[in-house]
Amino acid sequence: MSSSSSGSWNSTKAWIVHGIVAGVAVAAAIGARAYLGQTRKFRSRVVGIIPARFASSRFQGKPLVQILGKPMIQIFDNQSNPKDLVVATDDEKIRECCRSFGADVIMTSESCRNGTERCSEAIEKLEKKYDIVVNIQGDEPLIEPEIIDGIVKALQAAPDAVFSTAVTSLKLEDAMDPNRVKCVVNNSGYAIYFSRGLIPFNKSGKANPQFPYLLHLGIQSYDTKFLKIYPELQPTPLQIEEDLEQLKVLENGYKMKVIKVDHEAHGVDTPEDVEKIESLMRERNLS
Repeated sequence: MSSSSSGSWNSTKAWIVHGIVAGVAVAAAIGARAYLGQTRKFRSRVVGIIPARFASSRFQGKPLVQILGKPMIQIFDNQSNPKDLVVATDDEKIRECCRSFGADVIMTSESCRNGTERCSEAIEKLEKKYDIVVNIQGDEPLIEPEIIDGIVKALQAAPDAVFSTAVTSLKLEDAMDPNRVKCVVNNSGYAIYFSRGLIPFNKSGKANPQFPYLLHLGIQSYDTKFLKIYPELQPTPLQIEEDLEQLKVLENGYKMKVIKVDHEAHGVDTPEDVEKIESLMRERNLS
């Protein structure tokens, strides 16, 4: 292992989610219906999990793609993560790559249907106990540290929520892009719906330049107790139709807290996105 690679990963793990120990005691609402048992314990123990799979329909081997000379799974220097951080994968090539730069790795099964299920399996295999799991998207290396901190604080401050995530302003040119997931939120800051289509959709059938559409960012955090039962929930019609895992949460009656942030999303969804990310990282002196 090179000293620079090890130092990069160690510096990432040195970031600590700010505000974890701040606040007051809250009752953790662990879900809807009968699963509303309360606890007096503040949700303070946080772990970051980076789900990574090799077999992607849109971009095979995406976590290992080289960005400025490093595999994308390694580029977390500009992210503020929990001090406990682990990669969850089902692929031996990804595991060996992560170990080469000092990352902690948990092997998960190939049957995981999405990142949330992979996080759920990984948390069961970790020796330490946690209250909150942050699902850190390894394919958006330009995510700001404050956003990761913000969704953790949002979940801690919302005892009736089991899930938290972030949105930002949607660019008009991305309005009809199905890879840009849109979100609508109620007046209390809880998610109403997510869609690959434009929401809300007006009578004209065109995007309204004056409307503040919201773009969903992939970063999200979960109450650990809820995360453990998530795989047991059967796939729901809206989840299947939109192919969006967060819809299963809403369709089962659970609450999801949403924060609005100022962030220009630059995820790596296709091979063509790599050059864009490299250009932006050079502009910002990131490597």
